[in-house]
Amino acid sequence: MASVAGTAQATTQGSVGQQKVIFHKAQKKKHKSHRSQRPKKHNENYRGRHRMSFDQTAATYVKAMEGVPYVYGGTSPAGFDCSGLTQYVYAHLGKGIERTAEDQFLEFRPISKQRAWGGDLVFFHVDSNPNSYVYHVGIYEGGDDMVAATTTGSDVQWQNFSWAGDTVTFGTLTH
Repeated sequence: MASVAGTAQATTQGSVGQQKVIFHKAQKKKHKSHRSQRPKKHNENYRGRHRMSFDQTAATYVKAMEGVPYVYGGTSPAGFDCSGLTQYVYAHLGKGIERTAEDQFLEFRPISKQRAWGGDLVFFHVDSNPNSYVYHVGIYEGGDDMVAATTTGSDVQWQNFSWAGDTVTFGTLTH
């Protein structure tokens, strides 16, 4: 007799003039895990499949600051200026950076827009010279978009920076 429902098998035993069917349940083997039963300690440096990179985390975290009012010299969720926002986000994620947009520009490694990742910084220069004074900074989100603290009377917001043309550069600490 063939298998019945995949979990039981039938066998026959002959007895003079009678057949008796006996069902045997398939024995299940207990699965032995290759993992320890002890919980693993959290490794802050792990960047495997399930962890976001620092840049991804920064690009995501800064979005939570949208709507916070612009405050000249502000460095907290009570109010930010542009470099206070970038400094706060990076410090919250464990990377202390300089305070002003110009100092942040000098601290970061310059990269091209093509190499920039969300979470890197976008720097605004007074002219198209990439070494000219930096007056504004934001956290890059991709394309021509960033999150930044803009100006008095406004707030932290997602912005398109294509209006700045060739006066922007990009910087990173991580790649």
